[in-house]
Amino acid sequence: MKIAIIGAGKWGQALYHAYSQKNEVVITSRHIKDIENFVSMDEALGYEYLIIAIPAQFIRGWLEAYFIDKGQSILVASKGIETSTGAFLNEVYTQYIKAERLAFISGPSFATEVQQSLPTALKISSVNSILAQRYADALPSFIKGYISDDVVGAEVSGAYKNVIAIASGVCDGLALGNNARAALISRGLVEMTRFGEVFGAKMETFLSLGGAGDLFLTASSTLSRNYRVGLGLAEGKSMDEILEALGEVAEGVPTAKALHKIATDKGIYLPIAHEVYAMIEEGKDPLESVQDLLK
Repeated sequence: MKIAIIGAGKWGQALYHAYSQKNEVVITSRHIKDIENFVSMDEALGYEYLIIAIPAQFIRGWLEAYFIDKGQSILVASKGIETSTGAFLNEVYTQYIKAERLAFISGPSFATEVQQSLPTALKISSVNSILAQRYADALPSFIKGYISDDVVGAEVSGAYKNVIAIASGVCDGLALGNNARAALISRGLVEMTRFGEVFGAKMETFLSLGGAGDLFLTASSTLSRNYRVGLGLAEGKSMDEILEALGEVAEGVPTAKALHKIATDKGIYLPIAHEVYAMIEEGKDPLESVQDLLK
């Protein structure tokens, strides 16, 4: 396959490393970077298969500014919900490209470990099973690829787990213990499943790689940017301080805002996401959030 990666952050570069094992792959971003096989945006958009790994909140702007539909197929490697509208990424993309040419990648996958060619399992979700299988077959030998038709489930779990990871970081930052973290992650899985089912997602998706698998990973390691956001909140740092020290996008922050908006509009009970939103947006004391959750 001839593939162009759009987005040269850590995840984009990890996917470049993975897909270049068996395919002809180039990479690009809005800003020129001195990395292997970096090409212009125009050249990248001429490739038949694209992998887009730019932060969720910038996708609509990128599509409007750069995307030219030439019949390409797209693998979406971003995770999040658009804060300004509450739209899932598939809803954003399908305003510019047919759903049959879209696929979504999910699963437990720290970029650092993918770069090291460590064993990984990922899921490709699409309404087009042939396209999903094509992207899965193009993965290298150290990545096991699965396919699914539950796009909404993949999107919800991929976005929601980042919010639970923030809560888990708070839990560990406050030294609440292993029992508390296990309870939090378990109830987080229940909560994201409840949310997803409102939008037609399948329950089994949340028990798979993209759901429980990605949640357990992201909510239990300092390699997770969102988990580190939670650690910062537990230390009493402001969001500005935390994000400046992080130096990277933590998708759980805008996703918590999007979940709060959707839950308020639709009357969905999301207690953990609500407390994360309160800590991020309202400066609520983390210990107070813990007490409210225990009630």
